[in-house]
Amino acid sequence: MSNAGLVSSKDGLGVNNSLPFTYDEWEKLARKKMDFAPYSYIKGCGGIGRTYNANLEAFKEWKLSPRVLRNVENRNLSVELFNQTYKTPFLLAPIGVQSILHKEGELASARAAKEMGIPFIASTLTSFSLEEIANVMGDAPRWFQLYWVKDNEVTVSMLKRAEKSGYSAIVLTVDQITMGWRAEDLENAYSPFKQGIGLANFLADPVFCSKLAKDPQEDMQAALDYFLSILINPTLTWDNIAFLRKHTKLPIIIKGILNPLDAKLALENGADGIVVSNHGGRQIDGAVAALDALPHICDAVEGKIPVLMDSGIRTGADVIKAIALGAKAVLIGRPFAYGLAAAGEEGVKQVIRNFIAETDITLALSGSSSIASLDRSLLVR
Repeated sequence: MSNAGLVSSKDGLGVNNSLPFTYDEWEKLARKKMDFAPYSYIKGCGGIGRTYNANLEAFKEWKLSPRVLRNVENRNLSVELFNQTYKTPFLLAPIGVQSILHKEGELASARAAKEMGIPFIASTLTSFSLEEIANVMGDAPRWFQLYWVKDNEVTVSMLKRAEKSGYSAIVLTVDQITMGWRAEDLENAYSPFKQGIGLANFLADPVFCSKLAKDPQEDMQAALDYFLSILINPTLTWDNIAFLRKHTKLPIIIKGILNPLDAKLALENGADGIVVSNHGGRQIDGAVAALDALPHICDAVEGKIPVLMDSGIRTGADVIKAIALGAKAVLIGRPFAYGLAAAGEEGVKQVIRNFIAETDITLALSGSSSIASLDRSLLVR
């Protein structure tokens, strides 16, 4: 029997009653702990927030239609992805520059993911290198999110380093061919990258450093200038996926797909998986909600590759809805970011505990005994 909401602290899943249980309370606590500009950067969204709000509204529009008297005493939250079995249907989404949230940044989040037994997706734009993150995780599951910069040699070097460091999948983000219009960051004149935050993977990369006239320790400004010159790469097309496949043996998961036509192209061009995502509403304003796009993407790929989803996940009930609409698993973003800002590693663990407990409880109350059994018959709109 699953007792995810009723376990003791010694199990590693025990509830810490001094920390919040709801997303809104986590956000309030994070706001108290953070300076205004970094908080606005994490909270912020593209334009006037239409996409961000659409993500949340979509979850309100889909309603659970639970079944009863179905014997849900023994429940199973596990999912299988790329020949690996994970004990819960969610992963920690790639969020960059986590040191603006907490001084231990990605290291704290990675340790929390390891202890709680869920996969961690490391961003390209981290405050600690992918090797440092791997060192604190040991053999715990982790994926590497790739921003394909405008220097293929640097990109290939990142791929090789990820493979060598035990990352088991590459998550290629394709919806940031330019930065979204983020008015609050402009008003605050705030960019962590221009302050040299988020460059750890580049400063640790031998190929990147070989492009510089001087070692970054001697001329950090030159390193920063080169980083900013290659960070955004609007030249990529579907033809480039073959290049990526040539340089890695790991599964390639394309993140940032909202249109079924692109889902079909991902399949045709050899993608191993898809993440339906609008970047949490941080890019194009007025886009379709990720949850609304999800069933159409699933229909387009016809079960040939796994489809994951992020953007707007706030509760365990949201997890159940997304999986019922076809997602194999979901990525948790802002909730764990606020947990990190509020209470470091323990905050991230508590956010994960809450998600595990609520997902388990919602699964039971929906009349289902396993994540694998969920389908659209559970939902009405």
